[in-house]
Amino acid sequence: MNLFTTRQRFHQALAAAALALPLLASAQEMTPIKFVLDWKLQGVHAWYFLAQDKGYFAQEKIDITIDQGDGSANAVTKVMAGSYQASFGDLNAIIQNAATKPGQAPVMVYQIYNRTPFALITKADSPIKTLKDLEGKNLGSPAGGAAMRMFATLASKNGLDTSKITWTNMAGNLQEQMLLRGQVDASAVFNVTSYMNLVAQNIDPDKDIRWFQYADHGIELYSNGVMVSPQLIKDKPQAVVGLVRAIHKGVRDAIANPDAAIEALAKREPLINKDLEKRRLMYALKTVVFTPEVATAGIGDVSDERLKRSVADLAAVFELPRQPAPSEVFDRRFLPPLSERKLTLK
Repeated sequence: MNLFTTRQRFHQALAAAALALPLLASAQEMTPIKFVLDWKLQGVHAWYFLAQDKGYFAQEKIDITIDQGDGSANAVTKVMAGSYQASFGDLNAIIQNAATKPGQAPVMVYQIYNRTPFALITKADSPIKTLKDLEGKNLGSPAGGAAMRMFATLASKNGLDTSKITWTNMAGNLQEQMLLRGQVDASAVFNVTSYMNLVAQNIDPDKDIRWFQYADHGIELYSNGVMVSPQLIKDKPQAVVGLVRAIHKGVRDAIANPDAAIEALAKREPLINKDLEKRRLMYALKTVVFTPEVATAGIGDVSDERLKRSVADLAAVFELPRQPAPSEVFDRRFLPPLSERKLTLK
């Protein structure tokens, strides 16, 4: 091999390396984030996958992995265990963990469910006509169900003797079936899940079921939203900004085009009933996302005063050793501008 050929190949190698450097740097800039949902794939999760399909996470240099969950309270503990860096879970579970393990609990950075979806359901012909009628009855819930965990707050607000109430644990997909079969007298549910599960079983949830919405009985609690680990905030604050921005764009687009959102969901779970899941998505938007508070504060934010009252309620009911400050459990620094978050539902 002559000197010219050697030099030529040397320069070609340098050029190839130079071309590869930007690609390598780009790959190195990507932040991997493992994200766990609160439950099995449903219409209320469609915005995450719509954001993924539209490349919003990639634009933020985030390599996201989205897994199904098994309870909105469990979504909190999974982040605390280090299995995930972020999740869609329950703010109230954050508060309880922050009270006992300061600095270890996840932090809510984008509140989606402004109104708690917790509810108790019973059959329309049931003798349970008021909350007081629950005494002496058998209630059903999955073991990690947030509605069951928060029942003590509802009971405290409404003078119920919880010692007179028994609980039966069952798989989440059996809640409505066991109620309809009379195996439990009432069930503690997420309304956005249970409403459509009843529809799928040819039950009219408005006529055949009696609903006791926690929010209608003195419970001001917030519920599910996007939370991240304290470590992610410390190490990758810009990734948190990007995560929230990407998810918000997905929420925005899902509101504007729910059909596209459901199609994104169906790519991951082809066996879903698209019509049912679209109805679930719209039901959630109408009942727990869009509220008078959201009309003013925009999607994603909270009222500090309301959050403070919620913390006090939880502290009293669960005898928490301390009351975390709102800033310990919710951080609005990562939110997009209010002008981008003031959305309207068609």
